[in-house]
Amino acid sequence: MDAFFNPRSLAVIGASNKAFNLGATICKFISYLQYDGEFYAVNRKGEDVADCKGYTSLAEIPGEVDLAVILTPAYVVPQVMEECGHKGIKAVIIETAGFNEEGEGGRQMQQEVNRIAREHGIRFIGPNCLGTMNAHNRFCCFFGAQPGMYDSVYDDPGTISYVIQSGGVGVLIMDSLVSDVVNVNKMMSIGNKEDIDEADCIDYFNTDNTEVIGMYLESIHNGTRFMEAAQRSSKPVLVYKVGRTEAGAQAAMSHTAGMANNDVIFDAACRQAGVIRCNDISELHSMPKIFTTMPLLKGNRIAIFTNSGAFGGITSDLLVEAGFTVPTLSEKLQQKIAATGKLYNVGNPIDMGPTLSKETFIDIFTLLLESDEIDGLVPVLNVWQPVVIEALMELGDICKACDKPASIYVPNAVDRILQLRREYRLPGFLSPEEAVRALQVSRFYSNAQKKKEQVASLV
Repeated sequence: MDAFFNPRSLAVIGASNKAFNLGATICKFISYLQYDGEFYAVNRKGEDVADCKGYTSLAEIPGEVDLAVILTPAYVVPQVMEECGHKGIKAVIIETAGFNEEGEGGRQMQQEVNRIAREHGIRFIGPNCLGTMNAHNRFCCFFGAQPGMYDSVYDDPGTISYVIQSGGVGVLIMDSLVSDVVNVNKMMSIGNKEDIDEADCIDYFNTDNTEVIGMYLESIHNGTRFMEAAQRSSKPVLVYKVGRTEAGAQAAMSHTAGMANNDVIFDAACRQAGVIRCNDISELHSMPKIFTTMPLLKGNRIAIFTNSGAFGGITSDLLVEAGFTVPTLSEKLQQKIAATGKLYNVGNPIDMGPTLSKETFIDIFTLLLESDEIDGLVPVLNVWQPVVIEALMELGDICKACDKPASIYVPNAVDRILQLRREYRLPGFLSPEEAVRALQVSRFYSNAQKKKEQVASLV
């Protein structure tokens, strides 16, 4: 699997200097990223493409080739796969479309490709996929990527790895993470997944510097393998899967030839395996930071700390509807909180009104998180003065010291929240609903890990 993300040499088959050639976009982007490796373009003329040396065939390339990317017409792919086998290439990405999703003729070509791959011991991604990228070593073979696109991904790589069946979802994720505190580690588009599938990807991302695995799936290739891989995973797995309705299942079939499987069974299996089922596509990019910036939520009792009484009530409703409790604090704890400053309410939600003492913020954060009455915190603080930002910037350290999470929401306009993320690295959520959902997935994963540990102890 590592050859798909760290190739020492790459051949882009079908890259040429023709207008709108998709293979050429890969050559240009690799050159732009200044990836440290050898790159070749294979085309009929043997012409160089960007900084990729041109050859008329794989056999002409001197030395070994770690990874081949195929972007030829579909009917040529079986022949190219045969050439890959003779060249000794063991990792291939078939980005070309036109196989199972195109009917009987496409299925027959796919069977031939599968036979050749087995015969030569080739592992392949696709067909009908976008490719792979590794932000940490500045490698990307996504067709269509242009120089200057997503520089922030490569300049500030992260620890979230994604498996997607649609290139469009990958673009959405990278766009959305530009203004967040997490970023992409690796991403792979697996398309029709005739060989490499979601289970292989989970197992691989369990071996590298990935902290959270996000997946967009239109079908499950092998349900048993997928769930076994998820159960083996020591990292959170978040999945958004289409096909919950008949219309969604039909759309998945036409896109990547994937049967969407039984959604009720899939949902139950996810709960059993500890897989986090995303409620909407945005959760693939919004939820990971609750795992990378905060400890897991180990209980159900949540405190709300706000400078807006209205949002105290709003957040209380959301927490209770999500299955949490918002307990009234003990008299002793209320007295300690009241002693920190002039507050409007100390019972939970704690309403500090317009108080502007950083020490008061820090004292209340500490009192709540150190208390055995509370398992987690939702700060809902309007950022109307710099002191609020300063206090929130210290909250993460307090959470780690107390081993309890805080899910931050600032009731300001979205552009203000994004600015706080960019300039101050505050792990804030875009709505109170999103902040509560983050605690929900943290609690779910914490319970799942506890069950895994209990089972392991019995073996």
